[in-house]
Amino acid sequence: MRIACYGVRPLERSYFEKLNKYDYDLKLIPEYLNRENVTQAKDCDAVLVRGNCLCDRTNLQQFKDYGISWVFTRSVGVDHFDLEAAKDLGISVARVPNYSPYAVANLAFTLGLTLSRHVGEAAHHVHEQDFGMHPDYFATEFNRLKVGIYGAGKIGAVEGKMWKGLGAEVYAYDPYPSDFAKQYCTFVSEEDLLATCDIVSVHVPYFPGKNDKLINADFIGKMKEGAVLVNTARGELADEAAIAAAVSSNHLSGYGADVISSEKKIMGHNFDCESDVPDQEVQSLMDLYPRVLLTPHMGSFTEPALEDMISLSFNNFHNMATAGAVDARNEVVAAPESSSSASEKLRA
Repeated sequence: MRIACYGVRPLERSYFEKLNKYDYDLKLIPEYLNRENVTQAKDCDAVLVRGNCLCDRTNLQQFKDYGISWVFTRSVGVDHFDLEAAKDLGISVARVPNYSPYAVANLAFTLGLTLSRHVGEAAHHVHEQDFGMHPDYFATEFNRLKVGIYGAGKIGAVEGKMWKGLGAEVYAYDPYPSDFAKQYCTFVSEEDLLATCDIVSVHVPYFPGKNDKLINADFIGKMKEGAVLVNTARGELADEAAIAAAVSSNHLSGYGADVISSEKKIMGHNFDCESDVPDQEVQSLMDLYPRVLLTPHMGSFTEPALEDMISLSFNNFHNMATAGAVDARNEVVAAPESSSSASEKLRA
């Protein structure tokens, strides 16, 4: 099976090669899938993408024209896909929902710690030769914090576990609390969590057209004065103008995010100056550094998570080729009629 793998960073190439236990013929493409490089899959049997790849109807139709019916992603989320188009075209889509939850949880935890202890502000001032003791550095201690986990799935629950280990009071809001999360979090209403917690860390999936800008002025207005907000879920969940306004007015003491709403235009690019960043709202957040800490969607950029994402993706392709289906938990769109034709193509 020849697989076109998009968005493979140079550091990741050796992992794709050493984890290739099924001996696939891998075409490793460093750029995210876009309108121009879709043609690089022309000689392939299947495609593997990642978040921020352009899996819209036009590109999926191009894959279908090449005889490709399996377009899988090595990410949890699938909001970079036009799933309706995939279904219409008979393209199977699978994901990897079960890679290490510690990767993103570690980063969310780190952002919350850093902002609540004002480490970024202090380090920034010292970098500018200011060793003074600013009143803004005054903080409480971690064991006295009330931390709110907004969405206590695997990642959120693991972050709750970390805070619990420091002695913090950990609360969670989730309509479907798991037994694992209940070990570390006390479940409360959304209103109670926002009103009482010193740190609110968001871990909910993004559903296009349903929870866009969930973190808006109303959401923030319900939060405790001076709280820290962390978003390592999806940029589309955040009303970035409202967040910038809340930090500027000191209603929020800080904001940490690994995601932004316009990632396809920004992530993976290196700009000469801030004014070149093609999003005014992101620029507004950047202006608030170090009270706003933005990272380049690096939450899953750890060795255990990378190994999981690659191995599970390869397993998805193997299961589809040998059994005609992937694990039900990994399946997003199933196209059994096209799967059989793709298998015939591979056998040919």
